[in-house]
Amino acid sequence: MAGEQLHITIIQADIVWEDKEANLKQYTETIAGISGPKHIVVLPEMFSTGFSMAPERLAEPMDGKTVAWMADMAVKYRCILCGSLIIEEDGKYYNRMLWVQPDGRIGTYDKKHLFAYAGEDKHYHRGDTRLIAQVNGWRINLLICYDLRFPVWARNQGDQYDVLLYVANWPQARSLAWKTLLQARAIENMSYVVGVNRVGTDAKGNIYSGDSSVFGPLGEPLWQHSHTPICHTITLEKETLQKVRTSLPFLADADKFLMV
Repeated sequence: MAGEQLHITIIQADIVWEDKEANLKQYTETIAGISGPKHIVVLPEMFSTGFSMAPERLAEPMDGKTVAWMADMAVKYRCILCGSLIIEEDGKYYNRMLWVQPDGRIGTYDKKHLFAYAGEDKHYHRGDTRLIAQVNGWRINLLICYDLRFPVWARNQGDQYDVLLYVANWPQARSLAWKTLLQARAIENMSYVVGVNRVGTDAKGNIYSGDSSVFGPLGEPLWQHSHTPICHTITLEKETLQKVRTSLPFLADADKFLMV
């Protein structure tokens, strides 16, 4: 049945530090090589630059080159392209995740939990609104990296979404937390969880092992890849999600709260 499957392509890349041209070139080549069906193609956090604290040099407006590239790729390959990049708007800088559709519409999510340990809160403006995107009958909650440590922000209230999608620059030194928390978010929200990370080493010496992962609604590992770049498409099944939520209606017993 239409809408029963969701095809997500994960691009785990070795991001070239602060080199937009080199990064967009490698993504262009990778996306061109994707075979088979694809609804969503996912790039990592700050996919065009790496996790840089230099937005004054690197930020672009929403009508800038990188957003235009995303729109062109979405149209050319008839897919939704998403990932986060550095955006300047009204004199403020954002770590903004874009959901770029082939019909020209763009959804945005500004990272709420800024990584103070690396000084992100000193350079970027915090978001305060979640984005639940929709495609092919699926609802997808878009989140960025450090958001993963804060379960309330991701909490599924009233069967609101089917997939939690995290993009990240999460270092190898804390890879256990990355993998454990992705699995925990799947279990507690009874949803699929997709985490897309990078590999390689950045200019600050941080090493990234990737560990991009997909977990099912019971927390079961469906796919994971570490240490090397990869482009992988996984198909999620709506029937599996519905069976789990019907047979184990745990979400109905969740605490009720209002995020303010």
